[in-house]
Formats: sequence, C-alpha cells, structure tokens
Amino acid sequence: MPVNRLKKRAEFLKVAATRKKWVASGLILQVRRRADTEIDGVQSRVGFTVSRKVGNAVRRNRVRRRLRAVAGQVIGRHGRDGHDFVVIGRQGTIERSFAALLGDLETALRKMGAYC
Repeated sequence: MPVNRLKKRAEFLKVAATRKKWVASGLILQVRRRADTEIDGVQSRVGFTVSRKVGNAVRRNRVRRRLRAVAGQVIGRHGRDGHDFVVIGRQGTIERSFAALLGDLETALRKMGAYC
C-alpha cells in the first residue's frame, strides 16, 4: 500500500524536534503526532533519510529502496493515522534480511505507540 511522503526539510525537522525515536539494528524510526489542524485529509506520512556514513550513492539508494518497501508493507497497514514517521537507514540495513527489517519496523511502531 503506498504511503504519503514527507519531502520538505522543515517537515523532517519537526519530526526530529519531538525527540521520540526507536533505534533497531536495521533502522531508526522517529515519530511525531500531528495536531488536528495539520491533518488536512492526509492520514499518515513517511520520510526516508540515509546519511553518507552508510556508503556511496549506490549503496544509499539501495538502502532507501529497501526502507521504502518495508515501510509500504508495515506503515501502510499498521501505522496510526495522524502521525509523521521518519525512517533512517543504518550501516546494517543493507545486510539485514528483509524479514528482519519488517520485524524491526513493527517493533519500533509498537514501542512508539503508533501501531494499530
């Protein structure tokens, strides 16, 4: 299921400012609950970021593609409406199995109280 995306830097900074995050072996999840005035018909949104520490552009893009696939399956089905999510790739994301990444994201959603 496709999910709505965060694209502007200001949106990413708002999520980071809440300082609510969960760190797993394959990824980091940051969560922000939006105010009722901000929702404007869009249920939940997801943004992806991978730093240069992970590797060159090819490696970073591969990590981003894997994270998009995982988020589409997990956040698309189980992400609580009215939340913004930022999924951050880590060094271990590319070697981690897809099933383990799914588990990491599900666990992170549960721990952050954004799983439904």
